[in-house]
Amino acid sequence: MTRDPAAYVAGLRDGRTIFVDGKPVADVTTDAAFRGAVQAAAGLYQYQRDHAQEMTFTTETGARVNKAWMLPRTHAEWVERRAAMERWSELTCGMIGRSPDHVASTFVGFMVGLDVFRENDPKRAAALEGYWRHIRDKDLYLSYVIVNPQADKSRTASGQPGADLVAQIVDEDAGGITIRGAKMLATSGAMADEIMVSGFQALGTGDEAYAFTAAMPLATRGIKLHSRRPYAPAATSEWDYPLSTRYDESDAVVFFDDVKIPWDRVFVHRDLKMAQAQWHETRAHVIQNHQCIVRLMVKLRFLLGLAHHSAEVNGILNFPQTRETLGLLAAKCSNIEALIIAMEAKGEHYRGYWVPDRALLCTAQVVAQTTYPEFIEAIRGLSGGGMIMVPSSVRDFDGGEIEGLIRAAQRSPATDSEGRVKLMKLAWDAVGSEFGSRHLQYEMFYSGAPFVTRGNSYRFHDWSGPKAMVDGILASYDLPRAGARKAAE
Repeated sequence: MTRDPAAYVAGLRDGRTIFVDGKPVADVTTDAAFRGAVQAAAGLYQYQRDHAQEMTFTTETGARVNKAWMLPRTHAEWVERRAAMERWSELTCGMIGRSPDHVASTFVGFMVGLDVFRENDPKRAAALEGYWRHIRDKDLYLSYVIVNPQADKSRTASGQPGADLVAQIVDEDAGGITIRGAKMLATSGAMADEIMVSGFQALGTGDEAYAFTAAMPLATRGIKLHSRRPYAPAATSEWDYPLSTRYDESDAVVFFDDVKIPWDRVFVHRDLKMAQAQWHETRAHVIQNHQCIVRLMVKLRFLLGLAHHSAEVNGILNFPQTRETLGLLAAKCSNIEALIIAMEAKGEHYRGYWVPDRALLCTAQVVAQTTYPEFIEAIRGLSGGGMIMVPSSVRDFDGGEIEGLIRAAQRSPATDSEGRVKLMKLAWDAVGSEFGSRHLQYEMFYSGAPFVTRGNSYRFHDWSGPKAMVDGILASYDLPRAGARKAAE
């Protein structure tokens, strides 16, 4: 049996500590800040249950779980796994960035490279393997925090001001490790079952206490989530904010207040080498970000449809400049899709598994960081003043005088007044509201600053071919000797 969405929701009432607006949240499943996103996540599990053949597979232990947990050994299996991810992402228009298949993909990457863990520390590898079976067979929803809080970026983790700024190991005994300090940014943490804490930033000598990877339930004593401002409570209605009310997945800084983690949930321990190897030598970086690019592809399709609808509603679809804009957006959307298909087809056999090509994955990340802002800017241009001339709220459709004014002033060659307002409200929520602005920031930086993604593109590109071509031409001719020059003249 696939995961029960009702049981998933009930499991979130576990006493977890989340602070919003100066007070703890009693129940994330009913609180206005989180309930919409919780229901969206439950909807993913309901869809999975209703479409089990397309969305799930049976493990060797007999559990029926999402295909995100697959360890593909062939290109065909990888395409099958991606198709399930697309289906899930379509349910939220790609607006939930950390859906359950994301951190699942991280652990798929760890398991693909399990030998890297084994070669380094067999005990930690055994802990990882045991935890993998736990989260996979229960089909759990995980969030993670892998970035240090911003303070002084010129210093390493151990050089930051304040002894408790960055999460670190402060004690250990026969039972496990104790960590204290903060990490960011627990996207979807409020509605996840468990959380992984690790690090993606470079560490140096002296940073051993920060070089760890571990996981635990969100309700573990000492875990405190400090949520950013939620957008759903301020949304006046689903009509006015159809995205904010449903898909505000939340982000939070997590403070670990002397959190005890047992050894069977610790996968990297005071190991500077493995702190980096767990991402790149295991291919976890590739596999987790493949899911991100698949989700972005779906999201761009949604925005492309929104751009087309905006042009229709404003009666500018047949303008040559409009078709030029839409054609360019369509090409950019198809470009992301082509990169996904290419990175899968050009993948590599890695330790018995099929893994997407990491150079093309890095290419997709670099392209994505500029593509999303271009889509937002284009929709703003196609909508013009339409997004800000809409009525204040759904209450203006009062069936009387105010609605009469709306129907007189809101016109379109493609739809009625209600349809125009509805479309423009959706467009504003996607690109102009706090929710929309957060998504712009998210898509530009979730995979790292541009210099990081472009640096990875440089790092993993095969420069031998391009350089060899130049070397071949340079070797094909020489500086003529003096006598040869005279003869040529």
